[in-house]
Amino acid sequence: MVAVDRAARGLSGDFLEAGARLRQRNNFRLALARYCHDMAGEAPVAWPIFKMFDQLHRYVASYMLIHNYYAWLHEKGPPPTLTALQKVTGTSERQTAGFVAAMKAGGFVVAETDPADRRVKWLKPAPAMVEEIGRSVRLFVRAADEIEDRQPALSDLLGEPDRLGELLHQSAAFVLQKGTLIHDFPRVLHFAGRDCGYSLLAAVIGAHYAAAVSGAPDALPLTLRSLAQRFQVSRAHVGNLLEEAAQSGWFSIGDGGRLIEVSDGLVAEFEQWACWQIVHYDSLMALLARKAS
Repeated sequence: MVAVDRAARGLSGDFLEAGARLRQRNNFRLALARYCHDMAGEAPVAWPIFKMFDQLHRYVASYMLIHNYYAWLHEKGPPPTLTALQKVTGTSERQTAGFVAAMKAGGFVVAETDPADRRVKWLKPAPAMVEEIGRSVRLFVRAADEIEDRQPALSDLLGEPDRLGELLHQSAAFVLQKGTLIHDFPRVLHFAGRDCGYSLLAAVIGAHYAAAVSGAPDALPLTLRSLAQRFQVSRAHVGNLLEEAAQSGWFSIGDGGRLIEVSDGLVAEFEQWACWQIVHYDSLMALLARKAS
């Protein structure tokens, strides 16, 4: 089993304690509500970003492609070739090659020729790929800025694609060493494994906070039509996701896209997942900020 297919091992006591403290902060849920609202919003560019990136294995392939490139660029890592990428994605060589071909066609990956051997191609992520793969990262760091009332905000530094790419590289290096931070959260993992599932989950949790947390952003529309249009998938696919959630007792959506109920267990799991993400990325961001100063 490769590292991207298993839960992280050996998380430090400091890491776990930081996550527990974060969840008790008075403004944690308000910051998380803003994260959910923006994570479930429309893609920033017209190409079908959600369909290409918002599924776990495709996300991981992009995440590791970014890691390989910045490890090579800044730390004398191995050349960022397709072969190197295929070793760390957790999917078949054929699937990884097909995904990279699609990313090249969309302008999200550039193949550069090795001047020492023109048969070798380096895979360079375009800024648009770095920005979209790092969108959740940037929003989690922004949540930390809000919780800590930091001025200036550390998340402002992530407006530079290269700095965001470096942060993704450091995060992926953690995953390759220890494992992922998502496999301990089976319901979050379930949604992340489906096309646009994680964004849909963020929309649902955001709708819950809209009703439960003072000052939270308004709920995004949860009708089949609005979700399918926003995430660039079919209504049938959205309907299947919602039916699975209802049958599992996770949440249910009624007429007009109204959130009827969401299980306490799902909300608690999402909050714990978010705590770990915020602590992970914020700690890495603090290191990068010190390097930049």
